[in-house]
Amino acid sequence: MLNRDTLKHGVSVLCATDRDFASVVRRIGAPPLWARKPGFATLVRIILEQQVSLASAKATYQRLQQALGRVTASRVANTSLAELRRYGITRQKSEYCLDLAQFIVAGKLDLPALARADDTTARLALRAVRGIGCWTADIYLLMALRRPDVWPNGDLALAESARHVKRLSARPTDEQLFRIATRWKPWRSVAARILWHHYLSERRGRAVVSEGRGARR
Repeated sequence: MLNRDTLKHGVSVLCATDRDFASVVRRIGAPPLWARKPGFATLVRIILEQQVSLASAKATYQRLQQALGRVTASRVANTSLAELRRYGITRQKSEYCLDLAQFIVAGKLDLPALARADDTTARLALRAVRGIGCWTADIYLLMALRRPDVWPNGDLALAESARHVKRLSARPTDEQLFRIATRWKPWRSVAARILWHHYLSERRGRAVVSEGRGARR
């Protein structure tokens, strides 16, 4: 399980073996742990983050949280599809959240038990629920269960960051990036954090430049 100490060690190992990672960490520092609390609420939030910005997903989650008080499986299971839609959740994601809630209420998915399961078992248990694919399951393993060697294939931010950090001529495909990521075993979760850290740093830098240009107009 990743914590601040093991994250620091993983960063050190990767920087010693990958000069591009070493350059990123020298320039902007080591990445945050970005840990999330394991459980239903976090998994719902990850579902909401599918194919949208983190800011948009956060706003939607906050509306849901405000309406329900606490985002629990029992409360969501007792919420209608129409109600979820009123909180700004798409029909498809509303169905996914309801299915997940009903799975847990029915005892078909034991989220606390996943913390004791190996990566493959935990991933398969999550993917048995409609709406939880490889990316969603892997983000839960990486962020909530804090497994050290998970690669969330299909993450566009990681692909774009890898293109820049590794100086590739084009954004790598999922298959190409997965092959590249095998070099970072057994610390692929740490490699992902370094690349996300770089991606966010670049976005902040572009925002500052844009604001500066606006001020000079």
